[in-house]
Amino acid sequence: MSETRRARIAVLGSINMDLMIRSAKLPLPGETVIADAKVENPGGKGANQAVAAARMGAEVTMIGCVGDDSFAEELVQNLEAEGVQTQLISRKRETTSGVAVVMVETSGENAILVVPGANGLVGPAELEQARQVICDSDVLLMQLEVPVETVIAAASIAREAGVPVILDPAPAPAHFPAELLDVDLICPNQSEAAALLGQSVASVEEAKALVSTLAQQGPRRAIITLADQGAVIFDGERVETVAAFEVDAVDSTAAGDAFAAGLAVRLAEQADLKEAVRFASAAGALAASGAGAQSAMPTREQIETLLTRQ
Repeated sequence: MSETRRARIAVLGSINMDLMIRSAKLPLPGETVIADAKVENPGGKGANQAVAAARMGAEVTMIGCVGDDSFAEELVQNLEAEGVQTQLISRKRETTSGVAVVMVETSGENAILVVPGANGLVGPAELEQARQVICDSDVLLMQLEVPVETVIAAASIAREAGVPVILDPAPAPAHFPAELLDVDLICPNQSEAAALLGQSVASVEEAKALVSTLAQQGPRRAIITLADQGAVIFDGERVETVAAFEVDAVDSTAAGDAFAAGLAVRLAEQADLKEAVRFASAAGALAASGAGAQSAMPTREQIETLLTRQ
């Protein structure tokens, strides 16, 4: 990539309206809790990562679908306002846009229910329209809130063009096809890694013991994130750790999305993996220190300031 050109990131993924409910505690099964407030914010893992990457200085194109409901135009306009290119977002008729109900407690912990809506219709037509953009990108970044078959097909397009593929395997599916792991880099959190590996990944030591096993299933490189315990990296040869950044957590809803975006941007800018993970960790920490999803995504300047301070 030329030093004078912005990193080009293609993001294939979900576009949701988040209905965020704040409460002192999350309800247990069968329990009713009186909440403090409800807020509507644009979200979706794909759209969150697109906005985050744009705020980090990348040239970002969003590939996905919205419905024909009242949320659709607002979701697209919000992405455009953030500088994300939206020409590859399809409008699906007689379909709702994706909706997520996000419950956030005072500690910053959250629980999320997602109605896929139009996200479940991202398919071959969208990929054919996006083919050239994917092939011209520095990185293709994907998650799993759109059909798995579409993610696999998009990775194949990128691979044939020599474009690196980063997969944020969230949410982890009940069935994980082997083809889904044929990517350049995978970055699950500890619960997603446990689902992929069928083993507990509750500590740094467990992550260090298992991260290379994860990479051996298909990805050339792997990262397991462990919230305030930091991240564990396998770069294809050795295992390393990256410490977490100290922040006051407010809402962890989109911390993982900020991390994935930071990873994509710095790798597209030719940073080595450990440097990219440190940048991504700072981005995730800053996102967790703010409220909401896209509204909490940090700018490049904020990330670099935190990197300098810590």
